[in-house]
Amino acid sequence: MRDIKIFAGLSLLALVLFACGKSGTPNPKPPVTPPPITPSSFSFFALKVNGLNSGFTYTNVNKTPVIKLTFTTPLNKTTVASAITLKDKAGAAVTYAATYENNDSTVIIKPTLAAITKYTLDVTTGLKSAKSGSLQSAFTINLTTGIDSTNKFAAISDNQLLDLVQKQTFKYFYDFGHPVSGLARERNTSGDVVTTGGSGFGIMAMVVAVNRGFITRAEGLARMQKIVGFLKTKAVTFHGAFPHWLNGTSGAVQPFSAQDNGADLIETSYLMQGLLTARQYFNGAGTDESTLRANINTLWNNVEWDWFRQGNQNVLYWHWSPSNGWAINMKISGWNEGLIAYVLAASSTTHSVPKVVYDNGWAGNGSMKNGATYYGVKLPLGPAQGGPLFFAHYSFLGINPNNLADAYANYDEQNKAHSQINYKYCVANPKNYYGYSADSWGLTASDIEGGYTASSPTNDVGVIAPTAAISSLPYTPTESMAALRFFYYKLGDKMWGDYGFYDAYNLNNPWFANSYLAIDQGPIIVMIENYRSGLLWNLFMSCPEVKTGMKGLGFTSPNL
Repeated sequence: MRDIKIFAGLSLLALVLFACGKSGTPNPKPPVTPPPITPSSFSFFALKVNGLNSGFTYTNVNKTPVIKLTFTTPLNKTTVASAITLKDKAGAAVTYAATYENNDSTVIIKPTLAAITKYTLDVTTGLKSAKSGSLQSAFTINLTTGIDSTNKFAAISDNQLLDLVQKQTFKYFYDFGHPVSGLARERNTSGDVVTTGGSGFGIMAMVVAVNRGFITRAEGLARMQKIVGFLKTKAVTFHGAFPHWLNGTSGAVQPFSAQDNGADLIETSYLMQGLLTARQYFNGAGTDESTLRANINTLWNNVEWDWFRQGNQNVLYWHWSPSNGWAINMKISGWNEGLIAYVLAASSTTHSVPKVVYDNGWAGNGSMKNGATYYGVKLPLGPAQGGPLFFAHYSFLGINPNNLADAYANYDEQNKAHSQINYKYCVANPKNYYGYSADSWGLTASDIEGGYTASSPTNDVGVIAPTAAISSLPYTPTESMAALRFFYYKLGDKMWGDYGFYDAYNLNNPWFANSYLAIDQGPIIVMIENYRSGLLWNLFMSCPEVKTGMKGLGFTSPNL
């Protein structure tokens, strides 16, 4: 028992000694490590581009802007290059010089930019302060540079410029014409797909080229023989009418859409307008030209215009399909680009239509009249503000509107009013697009970035098409010539190529087409020529069938 007590006492003593430590005093608590100090974040304070502040979007910026970014604290300069990046629209990085002021709280960015280009300056939260703090919020600055006003080509006379534009644009139809059929490719990326209507425009361009000496008469005749021979022996037709597109090698239909795989009467009309013009031009007594005229007459007389009344209705229909019949069921009703179809239908000596079809189907017995005033200009016919400018071009490549009138309008007044309204709309620029001006105008059907649209004052997406203003030369000569000079001299480095002017451009959200379309290139050549000499108007209006047909529809003109 005694031993147990002694053991218990020794144990208690050991516990006491252990608790007191070697010094005989209580052990201290282990030290507490203080939490790390987080550097203070900082924020963006001010922005100026060339000394001005207008938020985060800037247009018409010069090519060497000074961009000042001010923050609430000095910056760590080693983080600037990675945290502040400048890129163009395609995502390519742009270098810049950076300097500092205000004790390094302001960074000054100085890049060298290209004209008419969109850039983004991104500032990320990777930007650090001198005390290692992080930028609170990232932000982006949008910059769009302005037009470089220097001339891109040496100045030449207006006549020389018109020659150049016609000659260069003609290469699209001649040098780039389909090697088998000679017809015009739909666009510069179309391969074997050729366009019926665009080929009609190209045929008229061929006449211009021969007449101006761009090619010889023999060369023009040879190309016409190839085209007409292909149309007569290989190209598929439906009741004499051609499809919108053909395969340029085989002549088979290239469907325009699932249901549009047959006849297109409007496209056929543009082709016939061109063929009749060529028939009148190649009027030589020799066998070659006589045979060409006879073959054109065969194609012309084969078109069953009256059949496209779809059961003898008092209207013409645009499409017919061998597999879908009249499923599209689109009437050709004015006012639009379809006047030529009714003129040719009334002019046919084999399948003509009576005046009531024109009055009811095209003119709507007067419902196509407008009569309203836009920008101080009264518009006789058509939709509000005129619609796309090709309404004033396609049918009037051959039909001479000068002093031409019927029960519904004076067509010289109509086309001049339409062009003036389009011009005045672009100058007024109600949507405030950068780049619209008295020199940069013209809304019509064209490519747009990522697509295609029929631009007009009521469908304005910021895209200008050179064909619109240039093809209006007969109607707005001063305004159109100013635009042509602008396209060539000021935008020529971006808009002038192997076949003349590219299709369209947007200066507000910079984009430049790299495409050519037959239906846009053709009117440029033809309407320049009608402005200069009236050649195509004189030839087409000299057709005896056209004279008879238009008189029968109630048209009056000294040219009839």
